[in-house]
Amino acid sequence: MRSAALLLLGLTCVAFAAETPPPPGKPKDFRVPDKVERSLANGLDLTLIEWGTIPKTTIVAILQTGNLNEGEQTWLADLAGEMLKEGAGNRSANEIAEAAARMGGGVSVGVGPDQTTVSIDLLSEHAGDGIALIADLLRRPQLPATELERIKRNFQRQLALARSQPDALANEAFFALLYPGHPYGRTFPTESQLAGYTIEDVQRYWRENFGAARTHLYIAGQFDRAAVEKAVEAAFGDWPAGPTPLVNPAVGVKKMQVQLIDRPDAPQSTILLGLPVIDPSNPDYLTAVVMNSLLGGEFTSRITTNIREVKGYAYSPRSALAARYRTAYWVEQADVTTEVTGPALREIYSEIDRLRREPPAPEELRGMQNYRAGIFTIRNSDRGALIGQLAYMNLHGLPDEYLTRYVERIYAITPEQVSTAAHTYIRPEEMTLVIVGDLKKIRAQLEELPQLKGRLPRA
Repeated sequence: MRSAALLLLGLTCVAFAAETPPPPGKPKDFRVPDKVERSLANGLDLTLIEWGTIPKTTIVAILQTGNLNEGEQTWLADLAGEMLKEGAGNRSANEIAEAAARMGGGVSVGVGPDQTTVSIDLLSEHAGDGIALIADLLRRPQLPATELERIKRNFQRQLALARSQPDALANEAFFALLYPGHPYGRTFPTESQLAGYTIEDVQRYWRENFGAARTHLYIAGQFDRAAVEKAVEAAFGDWPAGPTPLVNPAVGVKKMQVQLIDRPDAPQSTILLGLPVIDPSNPDYLTAVVMNSLLGGEFTSRITTNIREVKGYAYSPRSALAARYRTAYWVEQADVTTEVTGPALREIYSEIDRLRREPPAPEELRGMQNYRAGIFTIRNSDRGALIGQLAYMNLHGLPDEYLTRYVERIYAITPEQVSTAAHTYIRPEEMTLVIVGDLKKIRAQLEELPQLKGRLPRA
């Protein structure tokens, strides 16, 4: 009896193991929630998105100012952003934090290359108070001189830590070569430069870069539309327009450049290899996104599978396609064992060349299309993420169909188009290469690569 039961169990397990799972369903196109868009008389843009069933509201103010606007005063924009939270209107930093907590959220400030973001996520019943709080932070920051030295000390610790990390050193060198003379090419200030920033520098940056004409206010979630519009007018309606957005697109360098940074006795080499490519306003950009995902941008991509899984050269290599205003760049980054620095770079070049020469198999491309389409809706399934997408579209001048036809366009890309995109945009002879590592051990390896013959800087 017992043996019969075991036999039956074994047969059942075999039957289950032999079953083929059904194919995944095709992801649906994304539907942009209904939104109301208008501009105040002073030039401030407002987007309202009534969305979701949870009684929460996300308020995000995005200003067209960031590291682009600091000129040669690297990190001044970051310093000013941090100072915004140190008191505004008649409230101290602690009172701002307490007010936000009573609303069910917290204030966040972020500074990027092109934009500064000030946001709060709160209970819907406090939407009006949240709008007023954001207005205080933007319009009436105290920028207290008493807090500047403390914040600069924090930044100095961050700077010292960054300069001890090989990936940070590689990034600094890479962007300086890619965007020379442009704010995008300046990653870190010097210690003396950072120490020398004054409260007058911070105040001047805020005065010259904040205003209604550079601001887009997004409000998403559950809220009383009439009350919210009234609150926006009361909080922002009399804000001076201020300066118009700065337009200073970068032109990246497209030529082979090699910089080697010595890190004696380093057990690993940090490799950055990349070049400028088309930006999101180009109709071919989405094809480039899929191409990057297949080449090195995802865990199952070709370069990652090759040098991580097959060769065991690196733990987490990955390529990225990153956009700025009217420019973008492609970059492969990998931390590889010192002894295989040359062979790892050889494999990276090999995978680039293979995709440039041969279209991927339809099955391989379909797997990446399923992945990209499948995560698209998930990534836009909350208020903050949706606002992020709308802000991205606004920065790059993209229409609503960028979202509504994203899935459709992903599936329309052919293997030949992927290979053509790699051939057109991922050109090794136009790439910047930065390596941080033990040069005594890796130089001979690099000299063996045909792509680098006669290209290495002198020892």
